[in-house]
Amino acid sequence: MSENTSSVLTAEIKSKLARVTTASISSQLQARGYLNCVMNKLKPLQENQRMIGIAHTLRYLPVRPDLNQWHIRDVQRETVEAIKPGEILVIDARNEPDAGTVGDIYALRVTKLGGEGVITDGAIRDTPAIKKLGVPVYHQASNSSTLGRRHAAVDSQIPIACGGAAVVPGDVIVGDGEGAIVIPIAMVEEIADAALAMEIEEEFVITRIAVGGSTVDYFPLTEEKRAEYEEWLAAKEAAE
Repeated sequence: MSENTSSVLTAEIKSKLARVTTASISSQLQARGYLNCVMNKLKPLQENQRMIGIAHTLRYLPVRPDLNQWHIRDVQRETVEAIKPGEILVIDARNEPDAGTVGDIYALRVTKLGGEGVITDGAIRDTPAIKKLGVPVYHQASNSSTLGRRHAAVDSQIPIACGGAAVVPGDVIVGDGEGAIVIPIAMVEEIADAALAMEIEEEFVITRIAVGGSTVDYFPLTEEKRAEYEEWLAAKEAAE
């Protein structure tokens, strides 16, 4: 993680991102024209999982015997060992579920280097062991086969696709119990602020719907109800 990137993803911004859902982040990104930032079909390994960090990318190609120029180097090992604190290993496995992309040893190594976890749009192997270790992972499937059955690791720290989302090294990744989403680093403060404001407003809306209020008035919030919200917000902030 570069010094410039780490200075953008401040502790304050991370705190805001930790308070919001991927659903709210998705809404804010979509409102700004970013329609494909959710990593589709990926599920969290741990119950109530949260993940916030910087993308460190790894790309796989379909395995082919004559790709010897990449077999000379162990690209996967090099990539894992290059993980820096606060980074997330994000693997482009072409949405291929029929071979594992990472197992328990490499997954554990990522976290021991200070990484926040692993995301792959393929499968993981050693799934029960990774879950027992508590390593945060988002994945499409589990498969006991080694990566060599389907994959050749060929490059790292380049733009990739993961779960249908473009991921650029240095992007911010946020994950929760629903899934994982990509935020371009230049937008992270704007999106964090907007998503948090959205969730606070929706907290108010839920209090009103819960006692019989109509979605016509409260969802989205009409101008007629805006003063009521501002009064509620002032009282909430005073009580905190």
